[in-house]
Amino acid sequence: MPPFFSKRFFRFSLLAIWAKTLLASLSLAAERPHIIVMLADDLGWGDVSYHGVGKIATPHIDRLAKRGARLDQFYSQPVCSPTRAALMTGRYPMRYGMQCGVVKPWASHGLSLNEQTLAEGMNAAGYKTAVVGKWHLGHFEPDYLPLQRGFDLQYGHYNGALDYFTHDREGGHDWHRNDQPVYDEGYATDLLGEAAADIIEAHDSNTPLFLYVPFNAPHTPLQATEEQLERNAHIEVKNRRTYAAMVTSMDDAIGVIIDSVDEHLSRENTLIVFFSDNGGLVRLGSNGELRGEKDTLYEGGVRVPAIAAWEGTIDAGAVVEDPLHVVDLYPTLLGLAGGEISQRLPLDGKDAWPSIIKGKAVKRAFILYNLSPFHGAIRMGDWKLVHNGQAGANERTAKGEEQWELFDLSVDPYETTDLSSKYPKEFRKLKAKLAELSGVAVAPHIAPRTIPSKFKAPKIWGHAE
Repeated sequence: MPPFFSKRFFRFSLLAIWAKTLLASLSLAAERPHIIVMLADDLGWGDVSYHGVGKIATPHIDRLAKRGARLDQFYSQPVCSPTRAALMTGRYPMRYGMQCGVVKPWASHGLSLNEQTLAEGMNAAGYKTAVVGKWHLGHFEPDYLPLQRGFDLQYGHYNGALDYFTHDREGGHDWHRNDQPVYDEGYATDLLGEAAADIIEAHDSNTPLFLYVPFNAPHTPLQATEEQLERNAHIEVKNRRTYAAMVTSMDDAIGVIIDSVDEHLSRENTLIVFFSDNGGLVRLGSNGELRGEKDTLYEGGVRVPAIAAWEGTIDAGAVVEDPLHVVDLYPTLLGLAGGEISQRLPLDGKDAWPSIIKGKAVKRAFILYNLSPFHGAIRMGDWKLVHNGQAGANERTAKGEEQWELFDLSVDPYETTDLSSKYPKEFRKLKAKLAELSGVAVAPHIAPRTIPSKFKAPKIWGHAE
């Protein structure tokens, strides 16, 4: 073979290999969806009108449900910070001490810096990452803020329960863009919807986008705009009407985001996930016939409305009955993104994608609803064991007489009948598993229940005007 031919052939081979690699890379980029995760705060099972049990109209959430699949046995944690931590890590909060309550404004803890976040995984996979809304995973030091946890863009607030109009909390101004204080005027939910839509509009659709939109609505304080109050005038009780108006505002913001996706991204290449961080408060909203509410371990506290929509990939109008948990979103979304699913520490979540699009049940030994020194709940198959189910997530000591309950959710989804004495074998099996997990649980971080007398809002928040 002549030398020049060999050299030329070698160059051609390298070019062919490079071209093939580039095409494969472009093909992978084209196949990877944009991913938008929207999270409601304290929205109950019955607070979405597609469930047909409440008095609140949610046309945009309903539109999303019609476009995709309803995840009808989807579980969150009993309160908000633990749910956000589980989403970001794919690991149960008891693994890193976030199983008891929320990150208070005066807390000196947050999501452990040893934990790799979902945003970091998306970043490593080549995604542009943005968070718009409530962080609630630590703010006492800069290392705990969103831009240090894998997000390229940030807009919104660090704490829960901020004033929807002034954006202040405990004497500090809690509204930020890229972790710097901003003083935008407007109703918080409206601002978040507009900011998310703006990010979508400005985004280069050739780069995959991961957009996380954790709303503060409809969490207290009960504050709504006059327009939304008028739209819910049919609800007579004042507090319930205000709550409904807050849900309406969030539903409108979701509609703005969906419309921006339809206009600026491809509906056929965008996965939208929506769910609530815990059950609702029955004095304000509805959990339907589910027992319990936010801050309890019964189904009303942890089983939440959830939707996954991706036109042309997820069957429109499908209903997924397979039990899923928020920890499953970490491996599911990273798998779709072509990212590294395994992280520095072992995952609890399972890839739920085959369940969502093929109806194949996720193979798992158990779902852990929560586990603290004073209460816990676990599901194995259709059996659910509840220990001190009414205990609040912020409890420091056990209250009253210890209580154990066993339910068969296949025939008793409303948890009306304790079967622990009738089925002792199942009772012992679930109790032993809960005890095993308790043995490896990290001691919980629990901030003081009430604001310390000397507390001052950190400078990192900004200053109230």
